[in-house]
Amino acid sequence: MAAGTVVSRMSGYLRSILLAAALGTALHADIFNIANSVPNILYVLLLGGVVNAVLVPQLVRAGREDPDGGEAFTNRIITLAGLFLIAVTVILVVAAPAVMNLYLDSSYNSPELAAQRQSVIDFARFCLPQVFFYGMFVLIGQVLNARGSFAPMFWAPIANNVISIGILVVYLVGFGPARDACAAYDSGPEMLLGLGSTLGIAAQFLILVPYLRKVGFHYRPRFDFRGSGLGHTARLGVWTVALIVVSQIANLFVVRLASSGTAHGALNACGAGSGSHGTGYTIYSSASLLTLVPHSIVTVSLATAILPQLTRLAHDGDRAGMARTVNSSLRSALTVVLPFVLLLPIIAMNLSSLVWGYGAAAKSFRDFDQTVIVLGFSLIFFTSHYLIVRGFYALERTQLVFWIQCLIAAVNIALAYFFVDRALAHSVSPALGIAYTGAYAVGALTAYILLARALGGLGTARLVRFLVRMVLALLPALVAAWFVGGEIDNVIGDNANKFAILVFLGAVGGVYGLVFLVFARLFRIAEVTEVVQGFTRRIPGLR
Repeated sequence: MAAGTVVSRMSGYLRSILLAAALGTALHADIFNIANSVPNILYVLLLGGVVNAVLVPQLVRAGREDPDGGEAFTNRIITLAGLFLIAVTVILVVAAPAVMNLYLDSSYNSPELAAQRQSVIDFARFCLPQVFFYGMFVLIGQVLNARGSFAPMFWAPIANNVISIGILVVYLVGFGPARDACAAYDSGPEMLLGLGSTLGIAAQFLILVPYLRKVGFHYRPRFDFRGSGLGHTARLGVWTVALIVVSQIANLFVVRLASSGTAHGALNACGAGSGSHGTGYTIYSSASLLTLVPHSIVTVSLATAILPQLTRLAHDGDRAGMARTVNSSLRSALTVVLPFVLLLPIIAMNLSSLVWGYGAAAKSFRDFDQTVIVLGFSLIFFTSHYLIVRGFYALERTQLVFWIQCLIAAVNIALAYFFVDRALAHSVSPALGIAYTGAYAVGALTAYILLARALGGLGTARLVRFLVRMVLALLPALVAAWFVGGEIDNVIGDNANKFAILVFLGAVGGVYGLVFLVFARLFRIAEVTEVVQGFTRRIPGLR
């Protein structure tokens, strides 16, 4: 599973690089990226919460308790979900103009952007069938998981990335990098990108199908839904499903606001033929993908590890033990997250150049750095919130988690409207990053206070002492990194090649890490030693 996740993320980053190289980062890119992201958003909104929060436990239960090993129950689930997804997909494709109208800023209705709006709708019609394939991929993957086969679901997305990479290479060879940041698409590029994207999602679903036989499951359509226990299944996990719906509604508002950045930039600049300087969904979503790397590597692993432990402690009534576990996991995660976040302002520009500065994005990569920096700071609060709410899950207080998520969504929407309304077109993406950071700061603080109250404290004094020592250890490291970075910049100049940027990042990161480790040892920050040993003992020769 870990190997599949790493390879999948690496191929996903390559896809992101090629996408920026082919389409750029402004309105031309947003036209495709918004249309291509909506199917996944809609799938999660319509069915994702039910599958993940409700069906998986029921599939496991049916496999253990039903005389046929859950065969009939699983067949009914797949049949019902498949019929629902087919019906919804057909409706969405027919209603594509109305659907995209929800996600696009009203400026797309202006005559100047009529062609661009039509391109979004055309892409949506090619991409919206992904709703069906997303749904079936997750459902079949969870059927396999319930029967003890985990790896296929982690490896299958690589097929999607490989197909997407191939399509983008064909696009670059056939049509070349985008030269007009404001242009709409012709029918050929629309069909290639739209159908190619849907083909990738279909492939990652179809790859899972043969594995059903390997786990001993043979699908046969079942339409006898009445009296089969599906009603009971639908009533379970209602708060978790509601939480996901709230999150996706907030996401709708964010995508709509993000679309305004590049659209307004286009209206301001493209009429004069000077190109668009707005920042929007492409920059915001790509920067988010990059800054989430420490979360994906460290926080998710920690959360997976501590939830069973927290559940056992909650069952035993050991509130003090739960508090120690949450406190310890927070300190472990922040040991990695804090150094990464504080280094971003020094390396953001060069990192953006290395990741996105190719082809059509060779010059506009500079638009990423502010969003990367702001979303980096959001990671501190997002990570904290992610770990804290595991305590509520262990206590089976999912209703409280829902209300906290409602608060986060409300603050995010309110701050996003406030900041975007006052931002220039090129500052829309950073403004959305500030709103997201503020929302999770409120959410993390609220969750922390409520969990501390429920557990009789969370060891706040120890956490504060840890944070103070971390900052004291990081300050000299930041000064050293800033000095080294400045000296290298003086040598390589503004037009550095990718090799020079790699040297910059390696030197700055190496000095930063070395100085931090020295001062962490000086300040006796045990958490840093534990994290370092956790990595080094897995390297042959360093055990």
